[in-house]
Amino acid sequence: MRIGILGGTFDPIHLGHINPALDVKQQLHLDQIWLMPNHIPPHKNTTVVSTHHRLEMVKLVCQQYPEFKLCDIEINRDTPSYSVTTLTLLTQQYPDDEFFFIMGMDSFVQLPLWYQWQSLFNLCHIALCQRPGWAMDTHSEMTKELLFRQATADYLDSPSHAKNGRIFTINSQLVDISSTEIRQQLAQNIDISTVLSQTTTEYIRQHQLYR
Repeated sequence: MRIGILGGTFDPIHLGHINPALDVKQQLHLDQIWLMPNHIPPHKNTTVVSTHHRLEMVKLVCQQYPEFKLCDIEINRDTPSYSVTTLTLLTQQYPDDEFFFIMGMDSFVQLPLWYQWQSLFNLCHIALCQRPGWAMDTHSEMTKELLFRQATADYLDSPSHAKNGRIFTINSQLVDISSTEIRQQLAQNIDISTVLSQTTTEYIRQHQLYR
């Protein structure tokens, strides 16, 4: 199978996560998207709500969208969620599958700060979604990496194509809002149901989260 991997704290999960993942699945003709909540995110100090609540919100989204499946490999690990470590485990567990690691342009330009980041290209492809307003420095290391590795969906039609190492840029109508902004608006009791799935909105209300 061809599987997209979208990791994050999902605090909370919102359409800024969901819509690009659906676009990746459609444009690269993937079989599934695995949503992978972090337990101990390496680049953030903490999460606002508990691991339990974040996991339950992702489960509900997976029930609402048949394209998604929960991947709990990181949520059950009591060490920082380094992507290279996770993808190494996944490729060992599912050697016949082809993985596409989904990330935004803002994360991609920060990739050199990630743990053993260059090893990612030995484990998966990258599906790159551009957040509105982001532009890359034409002289940056990651611009050169993108130009070197960039491929189109047609590349995947070749029976001899590599199972890793390529970057696919995705055209996506991204929702220009962050989880931080959503939490701030929830705390002010502002209605933001337009950027959350219905199941997430109901869960947050039921458990009085982010108040």
